[in-house]
Amino acid sequence: MATDKASAQNSDAAEKQQTGASVRENADASLAGEEGAHTAEAACAVENSQGNKTPFISEVSGHHRRYLKLLEFTHSTTKAAGFMLLGAILSLIVANSPAYGSFLEFWHTEITLGFGSANTSMSLAHIINDIFMCLFFLLVGLEIKYEMTVGELTNIRQAILPVGAAIGGVAVPIIFYVAFNQGSPETLGGWGVPTATDIAFALGILALLGSRVPAGVRVFLSTLAVADDIIAIVVIAVFYGHAPSVLWLLAALVVLGSLTALNRLHFYSLWPYVLLGVVLWYCVFMSGVHATIAGVLLAFTIPTGSRVDLQKFMTWSGDRVREARAAYVETEPVTLQKDYMFTVTRLSSVARQVVPPATRLEHMLYPWVYFAVLPLFALTNADVSFLGGDVLAMVSSPVFFGVFFGLLLGKPIGILLFSFLTVKLKIANLPDHVNWIHMLGAGILGGVGFTMAIFVANLAFPEAVLIADAKIGILSASLLAGVIGFLFLFMQAKAAERQGISYVSASLDEVVRQTAGEEAADMADDVVLGCGDEDLVDDVREVLEAEGGVAEFVVHEIRDEAEAEEAEDVTGTRP
Repeated sequence: MATDKASAQNSDAAEKQQTGASVRENADASLAGEEGAHTAEAACAVENSQGNKTPFISEVSGHHRRYLKLLEFTHSTTKAAGFMLLGAILSLIVANSPAYGSFLEFWHTEITLGFGSANTSMSLAHIINDIFMCLFFLLVGLEIKYEMTVGELTNIRQAILPVGAAIGGVAVPIIFYVAFNQGSPETLGGWGVPTATDIAFALGILALLGSRVPAGVRVFLSTLAVADDIIAIVVIAVFYGHAPSVLWLLAALVVLGSLTALNRLHFYSLWPYVLLGVVLWYCVFMSGVHATIAGVLLAFTIPTGSRVDLQKFMTWSGDRVREARAAYVETEPVTLQKDYMFTVTRLSSVARQVVPPATRLEHMLYPWVYFAVLPLFALTNADVSFLGGDVLAMVSSPVFFGVFFGLLLGKPIGILLFSFLTVKLKIANLPDHVNWIHMLGAGILGGVGFTMAIFVANLAFPEAVLIADAKIGILSASLLAGVIGFLFLFMQAKAAERQGISYVSASLDEVVRQTAGEEAADMADDVVLGCGDEDLVDDVREVLEAEGGVAEFVVHEIRDEAEAEEAEDVTGTRP
């Protein structure tokens, strides 16, 4: 491999080469919106893979490393998708075994909630679908709010492409479903089933490709899925609730108004929001509107700002650290050092409040939702039994055809068609380094419906046989969409790999990114630091500081002298 110095040029032509790598900076403004979200790195910054020193005593360093590994594991989109897939597979296996009867009996066990005469009973399955899934919708609501406040949906120009694609990805599957079910009034109401994209599965599959696809594909797909979720939530609230009780709806509005007032009055403690959120859930549940909508409404009222003035905090915290250093006596037990304990307690108390409530809640919810709630939902709702049933009748049902082709064909056609029109009409451009093969792969991954699609199917059909037909369509279409979408993107990635090209999305250490963005940044660290040249690392950091902390780079591996000469023509630097 050839070795050269990196030359800093403008974002349109800059190419940086070192240890066989040519890195071209791309000022990917679409990634800048990822600043300010939750991820595991808030804790992982204490000790990273490069072995930075930690403030912990040596006796607990092993426990701390294991904790960081657990934290890293529970914030991986790929592993989250794997857990949900495992839940679905187990459900299918049990549903087609002699244990299925006991399985159903267990999940239909009634649990009584309440005190004295004021109580209600719910089955375990309903607790998962109506209570636990509310946490999922709360997390979805927080992600939507993030995108609308500091993410992709704040910039209309950037948002037009994925939002337009999401609209197409909802409209065309509905056309497919109605085409197969127009002559069947009892099944026509299931038109909402093939409209939803499962963001966890889609991004989990995309994460398997790592740096071999541009970050613009991930940003496009994640923003599309968020816009898709907004549409799905509206569909559930408007079309799939029972006849609403006006009294309970008014009560829900009063509670929602109270939550909004807390936000306006700058209450930053999470507890008042959580307690009123429980009351809101109950009012929505009793109103006839599906109770999970309460999670989204609650998310929109939780503050995304910090109660601490960050500029003043930097000075104040530095003063407290100096006070603690002056008060600390190394020869005395720490519990006897009152001045030291008082100072560090003040510092700790204020430091905890620096992180906005919405970010703290999102950080807390993520592992529980993706590694407990959603796998449980898959376990209880993916149970399609073929024992004693007419399999041919199931796969020839208009519900099956509408859902299957709506997800597998309708989704990519709608996403690609609306994206193509948006670009050709010059309303928006494709993300940097993204071509139409990438867009096709992302569109096919949009057909992975799973969680939200099954959720809507349970609401849309009153009969178990129709729900089963819909689930078969969802599971089979999602499986094929996942595999085909992955293969399309993988083939495009292999073509880029043959040219020695890969993509890395880097960020400064202090930038807090969403989970998928943090995984991409970790891969970038491996590539850049692996070059072993401090000058290149400094150049990358300089670019990141100029671009607001986040940017994408194209890495071009130089394999021979001819490629080195070609790189020299672009960069003006001879290997």
